[in-house]
Amino acid sequence: MDSELVVHNGGCHCKNVRWRVEAPTSVVAWDCNCSDCFMRANTHFIVPLERFKLLGDSKNFISTYTFGTHTAKHTFCKVCGITSFYHPRSNPDGVAITFKCVDPGTLTHVEIRQFDGSNWEASYGHTGIASFSKLS
Repeated sequence: MDSELVVHNGGCHCKNVRWRVEAPTSVVAWDCNCSDCFMRANTHFIVPLERFKLLGDSKNFISTYTFGTHTAKHTFCKVCGITSFYHPRSNPDGVAITFKCVDPGTLTHVEIRQFDGSNWEASYGHTGIASFSKLS
């Protein structure tokens, strides 16, 4: 994947939640089949927490849902319900960005990889997903 970082802007449907993230123009996105991601059809790429910034008063429009281990923090807009980002169990030091919530024009390529969230421990061990939230 391209390693040069650019600024991507994005957010939810109603635009009450807005953020900025530094990531390459070409990213690896994860299509997860855990019970939550599967139902939301959420496919996301992961960045280090230090490369993510909420903008304006976005935090006032965010609600958080947890389940199971309560490690993942599934955030969504209180107004439109869109999960444009969340804090994944696989990468507690990172942020998962829903790639379809990135404003058009800065992502040039998205490689989709499968993450078997229904068999989380096995998938975590062999995908290398943990490395995606490390600063390089």
